[in-house]
Amino acid sequence: MNEELIPPDGDETEEESFAEMFEAYSDGMREDLSVGDRITGKIIAVEKEAVFLDTGSKVDGVVEMSELLDENGELPCTVGDELELYVVAVSESEIRLSKAISGAGGLDMLRDAYESKLPVEGTVTQSIKGGFAVTMMKRRAFCPISQMDTRYVEEPDAYVGQTFSFLIKRFEEKGRNIVISRRDLLEQEQAAARKAFFETLTVGDELDGTVTKLMPFGAFVELVPGVEGLVHISELGWSRVEHPEQAVKSGERVKVKLLKMAPGEGSKPAKISLSIKQTSGNPWDTVTDTVRNGAKMSGRVTRIMPFGAFVEILPGIEGLVHISEMSYIKRVHTPDEVVQPGQSVYVVVKSVDPENRRVSLSLRDAEGDPWAEVAQKYRKGQAMAATVEKQERFGIFVTLEPGVTGLLPRSRIAAAPDSAAIERLKPGDAITIVIDTVNPLERKISLGLSGESDSEEWKSYSPPSTESGGGMGSLGDMLKQAMEAKRNK
Repeated sequence: MNEELIPPDGDETEEESFAEMFEAYSDGMREDLSVGDRITGKIIAVEKEAVFLDTGSKVDGVVEMSELLDENGELPCTVGDELELYVVAVSESEIRLSKAISGAGGLDMLRDAYESKLPVEGTVTQSIKGGFAVTMMKRRAFCPISQMDTRYVEEPDAYVGQTFSFLIKRFEEKGRNIVISRRDLLEQEQAAARKAFFETLTVGDELDGTVTKLMPFGAFVELVPGVEGLVHISELGWSRVEHPEQAVKSGERVKVKLLKMAPGEGSKPAKISLSIKQTSGNPWDTVTDTVRNGAKMSGRVTRIMPFGAFVEILPGIEGLVHISEMSYIKRVHTPDEVVQPGQSVYVVVKSVDPENRRVSLSLRDAEGDPWAEVAQKYRKGQAMAATVEKQERFGIFVTLEPGVTGLLPRSRIAAAPDSAAIERLKPGDAITIVIDTVNPLERKISLGLSGESDSEEWKSYSPPSTESGGGMGSLGDMLKQAMEAKRNK
């Protein structure tokens, strides 16, 4: 007699439990998802080319990775984050999601998108008068030029051939008159980005941004779409900047530091102050490591003042060349006689004061001091041709070489046979003098004249009297005879 096979109690219980679990799992699952629906789903997995989301139904949703990447090519979300997307395709195995409705669709779908204010993907096909021709779901739409971007459209042709998401603003004449806007979507996205941005923003933060506009007073930098801050001209760099374009260019990516922020009121944007220079160290903190007394350095003249010229010797490090340190070879009345703004020069460091941020520089020391070799070049009794520099009450200043001037005292002039002719000499006139005394430390040279009647020093150089009692002759003849007498000794 065969016994009836009865399943063990445990197996029956397990089968019932699985059925209950499946039923419980199915409860609450959405079964009515269709193309065009807007859903909020949580990311459950991130793969190389796709992101998977829990759609609230039995089938997971998938969106292409390329749709979610930010402007830097990075995915701004991770597992557990929620995204708001649109259903663009539904099958038994998957639900395709996108940030906008796209593909081939009928007028009903476009009308639904218009009434539900859902974004629709479209491709800009042509730049036309007043805007752009856009193809979406094989239908022609018109986007006014003012609605293509949040900024002024300078080059309309740059948009042709690109695919964007648009909102349908007008749907008339059974789809023959469709007017769309991309700007409305951008403003919505920017509003969300601004809100998230300001929630995490703190004074002192360093951020990356893009230079959007240059003004005489500074540069505007976009931190996130729709959020700009101002880098004042004084914060563009440690070097002195006269015009913003000397430091940055429009479109350039820069690192900035947030200095202060005042939230916007109503439609007014927030006021954000930024700095580029404060993202790098202050050069004055390490100035003594690179700038030392006595060092010869190259620099650029940045500005001229009545008392001297400022020279930038390192980025952000300016020193002063006082007017007294500009030249050994000529008297400088105004700095622009020697240098001009923008000119490259060599200077010698005289002193460094990091606490007060001051560096003293010298142009003349870099060129060399002509008095350094005066003692070797000029000897007592040496006769030479020179040039009158200027007449003074106490004598005549005579230029021996550029930067070296001697004094011919009035008493020596009075003792000369042709003193009246010497008194009439003007600046630039030639004169023959004889070196009397040389004092390099005090930068003084005293001069005399050949043939002075009251100077024993010059007697051996005086020409002998002629038998006929003729005169002493010219100064040139006297000098020639004196030199011959000296050689004959």
